[in-house]
Amino acid sequence: MYRRAIFLTLILMIIASSSFAADNILTEQEKKDGWVLLFDGQSTTGWMSPQKKPLIDKHVQEGSLNPHPCDYMLTHENVWENYKLSLDFKISPKCNSGIFVRTFPLTPRPGKDVGFNGIEIAIDDTKTADFHDTGAIYDLVKPTKNAMKPVGEWNHIVITSNRNLLVIELNGEQITRMNFDEWPEPNKRADGSAHKFDVAYKTHPRKGHIGLQDHGSDCWYKNIRLLPL
Repeated sequence: MYRRAIFLTLILMIIASSSFAADNILTEQEKKDGWVLLFDGQSTTGWMSPQKKPLIDKHVQEGSLNPHPCDYMLTHENVWENYKLSLDFKISPKCNSGIFVRTFPLTPRPGKDVGFNGIEIAIDDTKTADFHDTGAIYDLVKPTKNAMKPVGEWNHIVITSNRNLLVIELNGEQITRMNFDEWPEPNKRADGSAHKFDVAYKTHPRKGHIGLQDHGSDCWYKNIRLLPL
């Protein structure tokens, strides 16, 4: 019985190790298709603060990237335009985080944080589907539903940023869509209602940095892949 227990423990350890090793890599087909791996699972290579300062590897935790605590967001060093971003995330209780796209430039305007230079896809520990809930384009477009899994479970999100369109898929469901051409006025949504940003999104840069927001809560990201379009 003792030997059997040891054998089963070893098998479980091998399975867990194999599962962990399968994260943060590209398959041969993904490489052929042109996908780029943005996080190697072991270091912060390719990531920096918005002030372009290098990071220490405290943000790497068990094969995932946790932006808390950092200076507002972990920022990928490259400027990207027209792509599909695919990644997995899980949240902590009362989490407040988000994924930034089209952040350009990284120098904030006077009196504003760098978030005003980008677009945030919200990630929050909530159950509703409003302007500040998971999958929302923060304060701009509500998701059609809150498709997030419970705290502690991994979610899969795909963000397509392609010319005038931004489309969000969460756990296999398309939940949010924004056509920037329909947003010509600052502080106004496409339907004419007010939002907080003094930005005319029709003329907002359609390229920029990708960022993982730190808003005071732990949130873990892995399998961060990007496909240029």
